[in-house]
Amino acid sequence: MSSLLKNIIRFILFILLQVFILNEVPPLHQFIVPYVYFLFILWLPFTINRVLLMVIAFAFGLSLDFFTGTLGLHAAPCVLIAFIRPALLGLILPQETIEQSYSEPGIKSMGWAPYLLYIGLLTFVHHVYLVFIEWMQFGDILYFLGKVTGTTAISLLLILLAELLFHRKSKYRTNAA
Repeated sequence: MSSLLKNIIRFILFILLQVFILNEVPPLHQFIVPYVYFLFILWLPFTINRVLLMVIAFAFGLSLDFFTGTLGLHAAPCVLIAFIRPALLGLILPQETIEQSYSEPGIKSMGWAPYLLYIGLLTFVHHVYLVFIEWMQFGDILYFLGKVTGTTAISLLLILLAELLFHRKSKYRTNAA
């Protein structure tokens, strides 16, 4: 299956998963809201152009906003993590790994520690910005910190479960034309 087709299917599945399953889960607590849709952006290929990555992230976030009736709420954090992603990958992985390794981020291509750092930091940044936009007031900082912590924790748990339960076949990139 081509990379483009695989990512189109992922785009649709992540939107459907978030809108029709995770958004319908009754609130576990005022601080816990499961979000995993942004994993689509984190799983895009290493070699994707930054501008294209940000356009895809904007379209993805706006698609989710369309289904949830919250224009811009999810698009803004998606674009932010798409902007940060290449720099973070450059910091935690050697350039040779990105150029000669597997085609997309994952445990196999990055190793456990770099992958957990990559997922953890971008999940935290996404949730801080999302909760800040959703909250948009400066009254109760403990509520803000509690919601970011709870949402980040449940999202990381779901992401790790997805990574362990649903094995992604990673293609090893070669330099052959």
